[in-house]
Amino acid sequence: MDVLNRLLNSLESVAKALDDKEASDTSADLRATVESLTALPVSEENRQQALILLAQTGRELRKHVADMQETMRYLRTFAVTVKITGAGLAEFAGFAQEILERIYSGTDEVNRFAAHLDSLEKEVKLAASFGVSVSKGYADTVPAVARALQDDAAKIAEHRKNLGVIAREVGAIARGVQSKVSSTLSALQIGDITRQRIEHVQATFSLLEDFLAGEDGARLDAGARQRLQNVVHHLTAAQMSDMCVNFQRESENVVKTIASFDYDMQEILKLRDQMGMESGEAGGNFMRALESSVSAADEIVKQVDAASRQADKVSHSTTRTAAKLSEAIANIRAVKTDIHYMALNTNLRCSRLGEAGKSINVVTAELRIFAGKLDESADAIVNGLPALEAAAGRVAPATDAAAGGLGESLTSAVGNIRSAANVMENELKVLAENGREVAAKIGLLIGKLDFQHELGDVLARCADVLEGVAGTDVADISDLAEAIAPLDRKIFKLYTMVQERNIHRDIIPAREESIPAPTETAKAENDDDLFADALF
Repeated sequence: MDVLNRLLNSLESVAKALDDKEASDTSADLRATVESLTALPVSEENRQQALILLAQTGRELRKHVADMQETMRYLRTFAVTVKITGAGLAEFAGFAQEILERIYSGTDEVNRFAAHLDSLEKEVKLAASFGVSVSKGYADTVPAVARALQDDAAKIAEHRKNLGVIAREVGAIARGVQSKVSSTLSALQIGDITRQRIEHVQATFSLLEDFLAGEDGARLDAGARQRLQNVVHHLTAAQMSDMCVNFQRESENVVKTIASFDYDMQEILKLRDQMGMESGEAGGNFMRALESSVSAADEIVKQVDAASRQADKVSHSTTRTAAKLSEAIANIRAVKTDIHYMALNTNLRCSRLGEAGKSINVVTAELRIFAGKLDESADAIVNGLPALEAAAGRVAPATDAAAGGLGESLTSAVGNIRSAANVMENELKVLAENGREVAAKIGLLIGKLDFQHELGDVLARCADVLEGVAGTDVADISDLAEAIAPLDRKIFKLYTMVQERNIHRDIIPAREESIPAPTETAKAENDDDLFADALF
């Protein structure tokens, strides 16, 4: 059993190495890699177009930023004019300085806005120049590498298919072996069952002797004692006869089942040889071809990863820049609002000053007009930000492989294939060793297993002797039912199998007042008895 279990474990490992899901996953990885490689020239061209569009969108935003910078220069000029014009008016001195500081603050925001765009334009130019150099090599190298990988994937699939067919045959035999093992284990219980039943027959004779030697037996006359002995002889003969039939049947099953293992082992070893041939030179060839193709693809994968990382960086940077621009626009609008209201407040003050405030009033009115132009530029930029973000999204890696994705996919596929090949090679060796060991042990066992000669014949002779002692007719002891009830109960309590109880009841019918019903007996039995009932 120990060797057989090792053999079944080897079969399970072989089956696992050929698991359809893993095989299909590996093939899918290779196919996905081939598709990704094949799509590289087109996807890189699309990415270049997206970078061009992103650069164009940035340039359009740059125009509006230039307009805002020009507007801020005008505002500074007007603010200085307000400061000069209102120099003679004490109540405008602090106000003029305050409005000038707000304009300087707005100018800083606009300049920061412009700096963000400058940084973005540099990244876009760098990514575009890098992408151009990468795409030039794709046209020559990608198609050949993709075709090689595709051929390798087809070879692997065919190899897996052939091995899978054999593995299913091995699996079918293995399942049959497992079923036979279960049957053998079940049949082997006949040894323990027979031992118990022999003990029960022996105990029955002992109980009869004790009963006849005791007070209850002393009350019986010679005829009654003889009739009781006759019935007990028939009872033990019936138990022994039934025991012999069961023993012969189950022991034959054990021998036949174990003998049939030999054929199963030979079939498994034949299939193992076939699998070994399939996984031998053929396996080495396709692994070498695959690794060669992967090596050729390695440089392309590195370029793809670099380009993808660069594009991904530009995409993320653009998204962050768009968020910063939105924040900057909000700050610029706040500056514009402050200038507008400060200028409006100045207009109201100037109205109360009469002629002295007219000159300042004219300048602050211009401030309000030009501050309003900031809104126009800000609105144009806000409207352009979604286009900037959309262009950034199109720049992100066009293939499904992120940074390192293609390389990881290839490495994973090759790793799975190599691992499966190694497992297959090792497990086939173990399978062969265990198979030969099982076959050898079965040969030795068959020569030794002769239950019928060693024990079956002895049991049969015992049964014949008991039947001879019992005779043909069973004595009538119905008039002794009450007197022998204690003996009946003790014998009945010996049994651990329903089959024994049924035979007993056929020979000695139960009396309600003296012998409990079988179900009641079961309740009275201990846990070991109940467990035996469950087994037998």
